[in-house]
Amino acid sequence: MMTLMMFVGGLALLVAGAEALVRGAGKLAISIGVSPLVVGLTVVAFGTSSPEMAVSVQSAMAGKVDIAIGNVVGSNIFNVWFILGACALISPLVINRQIIRQEVPIMIGASVLLVGFMFDGAINRVEAVIMFGLLVAYTVFLVVQSRRESTAAQAEGADDIDMSSTWDRHWGVQLVLVVIGLVLLVQGSNWFVEAAIMVAKAMGVSELVIGLTIVAAGTSMPEVATSIMATIRGHRDIAVGNVIGSNTFNILGVLGLTGIVAPTSLAVAPSVLSFDMWVMLAVAVACLPVFFTGRQIARWEGGVFLGYYAAYTAYLILMSQEHDALPMLSTVMLWFVVPITVVTIIASFIKSKQTAPS
Repeated sequence: MMTLMMFVGGLALLVAGAEALVRGAGKLAISIGVSPLVVGLTVVAFGTSSPEMAVSVQSAMAGKVDIAIGNVVGSNIFNVWFILGACALISPLVINRQIIRQEVPIMIGASVLLVGFMFDGAINRVEAVIMFGLLVAYTVFLVVQSRRESTAAQAEGADDIDMSSTWDRHWGVQLVLVVIGLVLLVQGSNWFVEAAIMVAKAMGVSELVIGLTIVAAGTSMPEVATSIMATIRGHRDIAVGNVIGSNTFNILGVLGLTGIVAPTSLAVAPSVLSFDMWVMLAVAVACLPVFFTGRQIARWEGGVFLGYYAAYTAYLILMSQEHDALPMLSTVMLWFVVPITVVTIIASFIKSKQTAPS
């Protein structure tokens, strides 16, 4: 019962902390004239990824490196397959051209860089500093790019951030919200990590699998709430920008800072090297052809995303238990589901090109 209370309480603090942080920081960003898409890619994405940051840093400091790395890799897979899948089922997501031409390639580049750094079995401090430095450069680039946009471009979709409330309009209140959010995130991450470790030991499941599934999904709840609410309200730049920005931030920011503050290099588990990091990279790369098919994620594509995440989670659980059904699931995914999906996406891409106006 105590473990359950810590788990639920930690998750609640993570969500509440992220909400306070996003509310405060989001309004500060709007007040300086940054475009809604950039708000989604930076303030909202970074704010909703704060739980991943808190959990991974806390785990690494406690010597639980598998949870720190599994949290980031699992969150990136969860963000694309589950969050974008769920949002697309609610309403087809129209993709901003900047996301296709700039943000997704940057996310893919960050994923490739991470795979390269992990390939030798560890992420050292120099590599962590490089990743964090790239995040700073990327953020500055986005802000400068947005400030150069026309006033009309900046104002387009400005209602993506709710400015109707009056109690938090003053910058002092917004700053307090940011501080409160950070405090809640740190405390929530402490409880969440401790509870996750207890659950892993009780179930006989490895900490890596817990990090890739329960912790990854739990720390992504702010992204889930933000993107789904943005989709319902029709603010799709925020919904998609939040996911793409969060994935880039998870790699460059979360693992970058984690590697900097960790007492030793971040050792990468063999199963991550042989399977999970390739799934993360494939998910990132798959965004391009999916987004290019009519510049939207259709409902059927959202259903495919959710189905893949369910299969991936089932694979991890069966693998941790060394279940007899694991070979059959692997065979079905490799020789049936994946080829059909690839062929369908290619066909949709060709059709969209043929029907596109010249």
